[in-house]
Amino acid sequence: MHESLKNLRFSVKPIMNEGARPVELARTMRVHPLSYQELPYDPEYSLYAGRLTPEKMNLATADEMYWKARREIIFRHTGEHPFEIIGEDAVVFLNKIFPRDVSKVQIGRCSYQFACYHDGGMITDGLLLRLSENRFWFAQADGDLFSWYKAHSHDLNVKIVDPEVWVSQIQGPLSLELLSKLLEGPIPDPWNYFDWAEMMMAGEKVIISRTGFTNELGWEIYIRPENDIEKLGDLILESGNSLGMILTATPGFRARRIEAGLLSAGADFDHTTTPFEVGLGHYINFKKDDFIGREALLKADKQSRSWGIRVENGIALRGRHLEKDGIIQGRVTSSSWSPYQECGIGIVLLDDAEGIPGSRFQVCCNDGKLHMAEICSLPMYDENREIVRGRKIDIPQAPNPWKIS
Repeated sequence: MHESLKNLRFSVKPIMNEGARPVELARTMRVHPLSYQELPYDPEYSLYAGRLTPEKMNLATADEMYWKARREIIFRHTGEHPFEIIGEDAVVFLNKIFPRDVSKVQIGRCSYQFACYHDGGMITDGLLLRLSENRFWFAQADGDLFSWYKAHSHDLNVKIVDPEVWVSQIQGPLSLELLSKLLEGPIPDPWNYFDWAEMMMAGEKVIISRTGFTNELGWEIYIRPENDIEKLGDLILESGNSLGMILTATPGFRARRIEAGLLSAGADFDHTTTPFEVGLGHYINFKKDDFIGREALLKADKQSRSWGIRVENGIALRGRHLEKDGIIQGRVTSSSWSPYQECGIGIVLLDDAEGIPGSRFQVCCNDGKLHMAEICSLPMYDENREIVRGRKIDIPQAPNPWKIS
């Protein structure tokens, strides 16, 4: 990479459309209908699954957004892109696309899923909602899955359509308190982690799931074309303000999802990695009928090469190598600063599966210098994921600094 590019980042800025000529990029860079809420904060956007998602806003620092998610509540308009799969062969089709058994997903439940190429390399992942017996939504992460659907749906009674649904996340310890204020009636009981339900809010029927990308207590709202989107969005924002809620951009939860070991499509895995290599092999069901990538995955190395790292006084640069005694041992796939642990954190992919917690490597950091990085397990804490399930409600009032020994 040219030196002039190493310290640059590229983003999309909203500007006024001059004149009456059409905007040619509108088809490939679609904006969330509630993005007008972000405009007062000088937002910058990145492209995600064909949609724009905020990378930066000036209403708070990344650290302040992080603590809002951990201690209070945040509101984020995502680039997640739901597609609808409907028809008599919907389950057969989805079991062909995904290595995990879709037939086991009950109506009213969500399921984490990912798709692979024939060689076992990964395409993308996302959240599958079973709406009825033969109707599903798959809210996908970054990547192109629609063409893959179309290419493999021949001879099956199934339709793949874009329902024009947009997803926003409300995350943090106060998220269910806000939801209770917003609903016309009580929160469903039970309503467990990875459940979804149709609820009434401001006279509108909306689909809400107990999910998110922070590993904090939270929910996601799926806004359909028939909904009064602005009414719902403004109600959520205004009601949340009384609880200290703020809008957030990607860096506000990047550190939290890294701490939790939540992988980002295109960063922590891609077409060159199998699910086993990035620690997702336990989701694969070899007992079900054939799925794309099955034969390759049967032969694949079953050990994970994905780990967490901590760096004292530095943030490892994404894409940089991990080195030991001058020998490259792996690379950084995601990184951030953890305000809670007060150290740099990241996800790395080692060149072999022999890495163990406590192993140390050198890595280039944001100050341009080499720092010592220590391998750790993922998640970095809350190993049983009790926070996101509402079982652990201790809100961190102070950091818990990590120091290299």
